[in-house]
Amino acid sequence: MSSIERNPQKTNQGFLIAVISAVILSFTSILIRIISENYSLPALILAFWRDFFVILCALPFFVLFKPSLINIRKKNLVFLFVFGAVLALFNILWTLAVSLTGAAVATVLVYSSTGYTALLGWIFLKERLGWIKIAAVILCLFGCLLVSGAVNITAWQTNALGIATGSLSGLLYAMYSLLGRCAAQKRGSNPWTTLFYTFLFASLILLVINLLPLGFIPGTASQPEDLLLLGSHWLGWGLLFLLAAGPTLIGFGLYNISLGLLPSSTANLILTLEPVITGVAAYFLLGERLTFTEWIGSGLILFGLMMIRLKNASFHHAANIH
Repeated sequence: MSSIERNPQKTNQGFLIAVISAVILSFTSILIRIISENYSLPALILAFWRDFFVILCALPFFVLFKPSLINIRKKNLVFLFVFGAVLALFNILWTLAVSLTGAAVATVLVYSSTGYTALLGWIFLKERLGWIKIAAVILCLFGCLLVSGAVNITAWQTNALGIATGSLSGLLYAMYSLLGRCAAQKRGSNPWTTLFYTFLFASLILLVINLLPLGFIPGTASQPEDLLLLGSHWLGWGLLFLLAAGPTLIGFGLYNISLGLLPSSTANLILTLEPVITGVAAYFLLGERLTFTEWIGSGLILFGLMMIRLKNASFHHAANIH
């Protein structure tokens, strides 16, 4: 059992920060949808600019107020490059999954990361994996199934490649969580430093992929000029900048902080709130309405998270008694 799991104050802080992270990240898909529909920007070009603008937003703050955050230990450089490569590969697999299976199925498959994270965290990071956490994972996964609309059997009538790609995107998301936990707990890396270099390396990798003639990957630039498809659409550039500065920079930054305070499996479970909050936000911002099935799914996710929260509270109470 880790020291994190024995510290109720850190657990409470971690839960609050992870929930705030999920709230902020929930606006990601809304902004991406607006940019994609209004400007027809290919997915991996959008992903490159999103990651690049994160660096552009963070760098002036670091230079002016916290230059020490830019400094990293040489021994962490390779680790952070791998971290960035995982983020870039996740972006690619997620794009492929959406194109092959549709958004609903891809959403469920990417949130299979909750199961992967719980299992891998138990194996590699010695995190606790009891029946309550397993039940919470199942509830959250089933909730995502209902919220995303993938409960419709016709949504799954696709090829094996699409299912495999979506499952791999979930595995990459789990790896992101585990690497974030390792960066915070094992390597003592500041979460904002980790975020900066992770997105720096991810943006460089995505730039190279967009510049190479990789036509078999959907959503990439067919020619270098495509990177500037937005042209003089300044509102589009502004929305991209908002996507980077808000949901991405702050959302992922807070998630990195929560990974230093919570087991990676718990932090990843809390992120399943994201599609629920997105649905509520879309109702107010885009006029979309949640169906009865989606409300049921939202309730299952919330119930699963309450199980984890109450389990931790009762564990800490029992520990204090003894």
